Amino acid sequence: MSLNIQIVFPMCAMFLLTVCVLLKVLIGRYSAVRSGTTRLSFFKTFQGQEPEESVQAVRHFANLFEAPVLFYVACLLGMILPVQGFPFVVCAWMYVIARTLHAFIHLGKNDVLKRMRAYVLGWLMLIAMWILIVIKATIILTPSR
Repeated sequence: MSLNIQIVFPMCAMFLLTVCVLLKVLIGRYSAVRSGTTRLSFFKTFQGQEPEESVQAVRHFANLFEAPVLFYVACLLGMILPVQGFPFVVCAWMYVIARTLHAFIHLGKNDVLKRMRAYVLGWLMLIAMWILIVIKATIILTPSR
């Protein structure tokens, strides 16, 4: 199997992480309504107070549609160009690992410094992926002599 096809697996892992966080949001909201800490009517207009744990999970879920979108685009570009190579695939997996750590920290004890380190590591891997894409695109566009 070529390396540019192997990039599908980190993409699937990111999708799975997003689904897990969504389930945490849904379970948290259901529990808040069931326990009486949040009224069901809150979800009609989102007026009032939502429990902190629920807000935290919702914020994290929304965050998975910010920088990770650039990850998915990088992976697709990596497949199209193709940016084949071990470094690209490793960066993609490292990004997924960093985002998973970020999720566990944020949705767990929420240690801000540890969370920031995981977040920065993810960004560094994402930047590395984009650098590899730019290098490959430059090679493709440079006329051979």
